[in-house]
Amino acid sequence: MHGGTTQEIPENWRDAWGEVVDAACRTVTDGLVVGTSGNVSARVDDVVLVTPTGLPYDRLGPGDLCAVDLEGRRVAGELRPTSELPMHLAVYRTTGARAVVHTHAVHATAVSTLVDELPAIHYMTAALGGPIRVAPYATYGSDELADHLLGALENRSGALLRNHGTLTHGATMHQAYDRTAQLEWMCRVWLTAVSVPGRTPTLLPRQEIDRVADRLRGYGQRSAAP
Repeated sequence: MHGGTTQEIPENWRDAWGEVVDAACRTVTDGLVVGTSGNVSARVDDVVLVTPTGLPYDRLGPGDLCAVDLEGRRVAGELRPTSELPMHLAVYRTTGARAVVHTHAVHATAVSTLVDELPAIHYMTAALGGPIRVAPYATYGSDELADHLLGALENRSGALLRNHGTLTHGATMHQAYDRTAQLEWMCRVWLTAVSVPGRTPTLLPRQEIDRVADRLRGYGQRSAAP
């Protein structure tokens, strides 16, 4: 564990921080980031728990909690938050998100340099709200990048950042991370398909994406009736 805070931390903050650290470590294991790139956060009430800047995720522990309010003011912890904090805060201030995952995934980053929108190569496009837009490039950590991201995220739960990476959000950390993995997988599928000489991949029409989105609303296990 690296350093740490000695102040009393609410239990629900500790639980959320554990999810943040686990997800951040998983981005490395799954090859979605290299070194200390990328960042992860979770919202608890009006507090955002976010990975700190410049520290390997496998060195983070319970005492390294980094917490800010929705304006970015520190409320707990001694470590400086990620330089991409403006993006995270922008998402929390404008959506109902409870978790945000930002990565530098290889295939998604490559796609961000080629198109303005990821073509609807697979029906799981619907799971992120529709075709994924590419936010225009801006310097990392800037308010300009956060503004570009919000435009790309309108009615979506994920976006590509030009020459940079991905950002997804969700109602839970599991959902946000799953969306990150799905987005990277779809980018990989599209790049694979378009690399075949002399062939053009088929794409799904908007009406099919809408149809799938409707079906996904009832997807999964339902609770038993009382």
